[in-house]
Amino acid sequence: MRLPRSLLVTLALLGLISSAFPSAYNARPKLIVVFVIDQFRGDYLERYRDQFGDGGFRVFLDRGAYFTDCTYDYANTRTAPGHATLFTGTYTSGHGIVANEWWDPQKSKMVTSVEDDSTKLVGTSKPGPGASPHNLLSDTLGDELKLATDGKARVFAISLKDRAAVLPAGFAGDAAYWIDPKSGDWITSTYYRPDLPEWVRNFNGGHRAEKYWNREWKDSVGNVLGSTAPRISNSKNNDDKDKNKDGAPAGFYEVVGSTPFANDYQFEFAKELVLYEKLGAGAATDLLVISLSANDILGHQVGPDSPQMRGMALELDRQLADFFDFLRHQIGMASVWMALSADHGVAPLPDFAKTLRLPAANLDARALREQLNSLLSKKYGKKAEYVADLAYPLAWLRADAFTGTPGGKEESVAEADAGEAMKQVGLAGYFTKSQLARGATPATEIGRRYAHSYSPEGGWYVLGIPTPFQVGIPKGTDHASPFSYDTHVPLAFYGLAFQPGTYRTHAEPVDLAVTLASLLGINAPAQATGRVLTEALQLPHHSPITPPPQPATPPAGGTQ
Repeated sequence: MRLPRSLLVTLALLGLISSAFPSAYNARPKLIVVFVIDQFRGDYLERYRDQFGDGGFRVFLDRGAYFTDCTYDYANTRTAPGHATLFTGTYTSGHGIVANEWWDPQKSKMVTSVEDDSTKLVGTSKPGPGASPHNLLSDTLGDELKLATDGKARVFAISLKDRAAVLPAGFAGDAAYWIDPKSGDWITSTYYRPDLPEWVRNFNGGHRAEKYWNREWKDSVGNVLGSTAPRISNSKNNDDKDKNKDGAPAGFYEVVGSTPFANDYQFEFAKELVLYEKLGAGAATDLLVISLSANDILGHQVGPDSPQMRGMALELDRQLADFFDFLRHQIGMASVWMALSADHGVAPLPDFAKTLRLPAANLDARALREQLNSLLSKKYGKKAEYVADLAYPLAWLRADAFTGTPGGKEESVAEADAGEAMKQVGLAGYFTKSQLARGATPATEIGRRYAHSYSPEGGWYVLGIPTPFQVGIPKGTDHASPFSYDTHVPLAFYGLAFQPGTYRTHAEPVDLAVTLASLLGINAPAQATGRVLTEALQLPHHSPITPPPQPATPPAGGTQ
């Protein structure tokens, strides 16, 4: 039976339309790459826009969907919570990652957000536990991609930091890679695989990290902005720039990591990962997360308004352009989607802010912790280490220290007493873990942000409310506040599925995973609360419900 010509045309056009729709199941797109720039404030893209070249950030700004008003709706703006938020599509109250590290009452010590005693590190002789996403209370975008495609999708994440690779890779990721801080070698955990693949062993064996030492970082006019020459410790002056946080001589992470050479190193590794793992060549959509750490390592030292941070942004613009060219030649940009965001911003350098008469200050968290313990010791008449650690403005309490005090081991009383002591040493207010657990927060902007910061992890704790422009380190600057300079981050997408333009509608980082999941036709992560950014999605030329226009029928006796 012959079908009418008009029906054949309609069916053919509808077939073309349906084949153009994105689908993770049929590798459309072949690859999604998400760039997370650690400590990249939302205003940086506008600040340096006229200095960017055509092929880097401008791909997102001029040819992508760029959201200018993207802010985290929580207070604990740190690296681990930020990365967890981006890929679970929910805040700490959903994914459980409250900080980079927290107090473990069973071990009586601080533990990191991803360390896992049941695993070991792979690729280094360094002792200690490996890492895994076992503390996550939600799955991730990559996990849902794996579930939907019966494991066919390939999911990888890389960073200089373990937490910034492990949390985006999720539970089902094929691998997360980060570096050994001393040598710069790429490592992973037995959670993912028992040994490094041959291509990673060859990468490390080629001593790729060594070429980034003993180099000067200069801007476009030749001014020296930094150096990766090995530092010789000056014991007389006790220069802490020559040491890492544990007091050991500074290694690759501290020295090279605070320059754009660290980003070059990460992109060099990312290219080999794409090639050797054959990303974008499978039957389902693959996901690669590249978390760039250098901005954060440098930013804590020099602040967001320094020539070095400007130089870092301009160098990253060049590096992105180079990586986009690689993707274009390797896969083809018609088969690639990209997204760009950040895990948090950063406060202005207090010394700089004070020149503008802002009420900024550097505080010493260690000294504040001592004051808190002194105040609580006086209150209870018993000297003890009530505050185990102060990651300003978050105080971790030792439950056992409160035994025998008024209120005994009652958590809510101990946390409230610690919170009042925090107000005495200068914090503007506080929310206790007990308050947050029972939802006892005011129906205000600040109340909602702290409610979103709750986690059952970490024993007893108090989330302090800092004063704007005050940071909890004696030198440099920091983040971890609910204020705009910490919560405002970029959010941008590029690819055939997105309608290019600048969007000033409000968006949040939780929207990234939800939007990508919707476009791919897969479920959003289990605890996701974000929205699909429909205003930025490309509409098909024809609706599959309404047939396209039919060819005109010639009048009787006429000719076509």
